[in-house]
Amino acid sequence: MAGPLTGVRVLEFAGSAPTAFVGTVLSGLGADVVRVDRAPGAAPDPGARPAENPPGAAPDPGTRPAENPFSRGRRSVALDLKTPAGVEQALALAEHADILVEGFRPGVAERLGIGPDAARARNPRLVYGRVSGWGQRGEWAGRAAHDLAVLALTGALDTDPATGDPVLPPTAYLSSFAGGASVHVQALLAALHERERSGLGQVVDTALADGAALISTLIHQWREVPGNHTVTDAPHYSLYRAADGRHLAVAAIEPKLYQNLLEQLGLADTDDLPDRTDPADWPALRALIADRFASRDRDHWAKVFDAVDAGVAPVLTAAEAAGHHQLAARGAFVTVGDSTTPQPAPPSRFDRTPAVPPSRAPLPGEHTDEVLAEWRR
Repeated sequence: MAGPLTGVRVLEFAGSAPTAFVGTVLSGLGADVVRVDRAPGAAPDPGARPAENPPGAAPDPGTRPAENPFSRGRRSVALDLKTPAGVEQALALAEHADILVEGFRPGVAERLGIGPDAARARNPRLVYGRVSGWGQRGEWAGRAAHDLAVLALTGALDTDPATGDPVLPPTAYLSSFAGGASVHVQALLAALHERERSGLGQVVDTALADGAALISTLIHQWREVPGNHTVTDAPHYSLYRAADGRHLAVAAIEPKLYQNLLEQLGLADTDDLPDRTDPADWPALRALIADRFASRDRDHWAKVFDAVDAGVAPVLTAAEAAGHHQLAARGAFVTVGDSTTPQPAPPSRFDRTPAVPPSRAPLPGEHTDEVLAEWRR
């Protein structure tokens, strides 16, 4: 076996970042993921704009996004969903799928003829997954839902009590991937599990806003814990520049970590050391810590703190991350196809059903004939 989802067939309609993320995760778990790309020359549906710009599909039929993890590990069929023949082919694939994933705006799949009613009429056991920015109902259902707007509306960017300013958004897609796609994967697998009892599939509707709201709840709880300033500008939870211009991350929240930080920086015996629990002392404490980090290169400090648990880690480039001993021991990066750029491996490990390394990204439509023939058997 190659992964715990070996034998599970997933039909992914290309077009949004969250659905591409879902397809990559399910493929990494061993599922047979087939992506439906737009056939060459087919006109795009003006109402099918995704919640985020798609990272998965290639820009034209003659190129392959070989370096893109969100295109790997699946096959591709090219269909024209604006024609009856293309719709019939899509429904024929859905008839033999276990999971279908689409990220269109509400109403688009129905208008194309591949909505839940049409697909599940052909396959009552189908788990039909739809992930969108604002969900299928409400006045904003058809609006664009870019990450920053979703985070703002759901409270994740609420004013930081220490500064009076909105919290800066994270660099990662907190709502699209953590609040949307990851939550959607869990829901799809839950529905697949329930199907074993009922024998029936169902529609799984996930909104980025729902997951972002849940995540922001934890952020608010963090802010209310005395001394826990993980979402503020606390000097013991911040980034510092080293002498060579590179950076280190400091996350010394627990007292023991903070004590280790001070000892390695030579600040433990400093007279009148500013109090880290008092925000009024933060500027002075930050200046002291920054001055020490600025005295040596990043790699010097990385070596120092590699030997002690102080909540300190070097800020690495993607290429450097692949070579770090901890991530290498974990096998966190893999080589895909003939690419020379390491890519993140499927994130979970299974002792009995380990997944095989992901395959290269396909050309759009590369496997049309193969999949249409194979899945209909």
